[in-house]
Amino acid sequence: MAAPSFQAVLYPNPPLGRWGQTILILAVALVSGVVGVGFALAGAWPVTGFLGLDVVLVWLALRACARSARRAEVITLDETGLRVRRLGFGRSSGEWRFEPYWVRVGVEEPRRPDSPLVLRSHGRSLAIGRFLTLAERLDLARALDRALAAHR
Repeated sequence: MAAPSFQAVLYPNPPLGRWGQTILILAVALVSGVVGVGFALAGAWPVTGFLGLDVVLVWLALRACARSARRAEVITLDETGLRVRRLGFGRSSGEWRFEPYWVRVGVEEPRRPDSPLVLRSHGRSLAIGRFLTLAERLDLARALDRALAAHR
């Protein structure tokens, strides 16, 4: 099997690393602890439970960000066609194939920052790279268009 004529691996920007997350959680816990002691000394001890809840919620949010950063989309163009594989997207994970001669690539509304990059062929469409910036989606659309033109 020959090497693909085009391959792109798309993934979201990663959140803080493990050390960054640890430092952030410790800082939030320290601030919450100091504020909680102040409230407890003032007689408003129930507030300390809510401050502890804040630390737990920040930790859960960081875990959710780290989990979502493990997603990826792999776009491959070779002699078998254009293939898009989604990894780590839960229910929307999967693989899609398009015939390179018929597929059209485009950003629906290039002026809107949330406009998706869409692959269209024979009445089917697939939005890719939703986590990319608009400039990155436009660059990917141009690169994929050039690769498809060269493949045809």
